[in-house]
Amino acid sequence: MADSALFIGWGAPVRGREQSAAKVFGEAVELWSKLQADGTLESWSAYFLEPHGGEMQGFFLLNGEREKLALARTSEAFDNVILRADTIIEHLGVVGAATGARIESEMGRFLQNAAELG
Repeated sequence: MADSALFIGWGAPVRGREQSAAKVFGEAVELWSKLQADGTLESWSAYFLEPHGGEMQGFFLLNGEREKLALARTSEAFDNVILRADTIIEHLGVVGAATGARIESEMGRFLQNAAELG
């Protein structure tokens, strides 16, 4: 069961590179689908944000086991799609996250540290 996630957020395409951005979006969708089919990802979703005056325009959320996500994140295929996206969109970011059963563990660690340092 998924205990981790990767949040991959993006901003606007570089002006004049919108079609390239759509192409790389498709490449990412293809990769996430392949990773889900082979069991590396448990699931993934794409989100387009409504206009809100901020820099973020959308994000992918990839869910899976921490170790499998770490392997995916350090793969050549993952690096390639992220590097391609980084050349044509603004404000790209990849951030790991705890979810599922890891939330309880992370909260326990937080509370232990807060008690020791408080």
